[in-house]
Amino acid sequence: MAATSHHLRPILLLLLVLFLSQLAHVHSQTPTAPRPKPKAILLPVRKNGAALQYTTNVRQRAPLVPVKLAVDLGAQMPWVNCEDGYISSSYTPVPCESKLCKLSGSGACHTACYSPPAPGCHNNTCSQNVYNNFIRTSTMGDIAVEAAVFRSTDGKNPGRSVSVPGGVVLTCGYTSMLEGLAKNTRGMVGLGRSPVSLPPVLSSAFGFPNKFAMCLSSSSSQGVVIFGDGPYFLQPSKEVSSFLMNTPLILNPVSTAGAYFEGEPSTDYFINVTGIKFNGRAVPLNSTLLKISKEGSGGTKLSTVDPYMLMETSIYRAVTRAFLNWGKHLKRVRSVKPFEHCFDAKGIGSTRVGPAVPQIELLLGGKGGGSWTIFGANSMVYVGKGEIMCLGLVDGGADARTSIVIGGHQLEDNLVQVDMVKKRLGFTSSLLLHQTTCANFNFTVVV
Repeated sequence: MAATSHHLRPILLLLLVLFLSQLAHVHSQTPTAPRPKPKAILLPVRKNGAALQYTTNVRQRAPLVPVKLAVDLGAQMPWVNCEDGYISSSYTPVPCESKLCKLSGSGACHTACYSPPAPGCHNNTCSQNVYNNFIRTSTMGDIAVEAAVFRSTDGKNPGRSVSVPGGVVLTCGYTSMLEGLAKNTRGMVGLGRSPVSLPPVLSSAFGFPNKFAMCLSSSSSQGVVIFGDGPYFLQPSKEVSSFLMNTPLILNPVSTAGAYFEGEPSTDYFINVTGIKFNGRAVPLNSTLLKISKEGSGGTKLSTVDPYMLMETSIYRAVTRAFLNWGKHLKRVRSVKPFEHCFDAKGIGSTRVGPAVPQIELLLGGKGGGSWTIFGANSMVYVGKGEIMCLGLVDGGADARTSIVIGGHQLEDNLVQVDMVKKRLGFTSSLLLHQTTCANFNFTVVV
């Protein structure tokens, strides 16, 4: 019996191996449930104090690399430098006359490239304007689809990394187009009112609403852009979307970009400002300038490219006159470019919402009315070593294309939500009122 048992052991062992192999095969054939699509996508944004720009890193290409891009709120679509060291097996040129080409509004086709095929150089490729809004310079570049990976979010913390189904749309720029951008920046990410900007592309890929919220930090700490719906939590556990007030988005029928094809509408986000109050009193101004003309001039838009609020000359003079009448007691000091009106900071007190100066209110038309209130933290700017404080408004010129541009400094520590489903802009005014800031998103990953 012992001998028989000894001879059976190899057979039993073989049967066990075959059984385990078959079990593994069956397990491998069992379909796994698809992972749920993210409800929102997270994009960290950091202020570059030297360049006065807001930048982010987007992981794209195959193999993945982090690409530093400047944020342009009103740009038609993202663009990157394809000329220098662009290597990717996932780069896919967009053909002329394709559906995506037409969706981009392109009026040009790159019929022949006389160098070996490479990113930015393919025959019969759809082309679009590449515009560097910081130096007001443009060129033409090929449109492509590229792989990209983002972090998902539940509105409180970062979630898992997710690949964008179908990829993101971008335009190829050149090394010369990087002039004026913050150090190591390789292009710009466009969030504008366009079918091929990042918000609608992510919305379509993941199936969440075409809306996004932006919260720019006034410090070197990270702010955030969240694509998709709320909640939007900032520490200490404040759901700040509950503070949003809404105003309609206005379409400017004429492009306000530096380069565009005829007939293209503006991709900037305009709102209907009907008047301005300072210290509770209406500022006398030419209200015609606040409306968008048939030629596309006038009106009020938001910008992450202009670091400070720009105002057409007559509007600027009216608002600064009101400020100076109030501030007769302040000690004037020399002007510091780009500001005209500067003061000894020791003569200005402080409050929870910044320097103790009167509020500037942008009165809003449309359903709900209301006003966007600009407190001292967003109207005043410390310069030098902090001993000088300037009124953070800049004369945009008598021939300003847009009468009022709400710049980056005025947007900092304000949550703004662009909702293209309802065609409205949500805004909170200063989050300092609610004892939090845009630097307070919790970027810690919860396991």
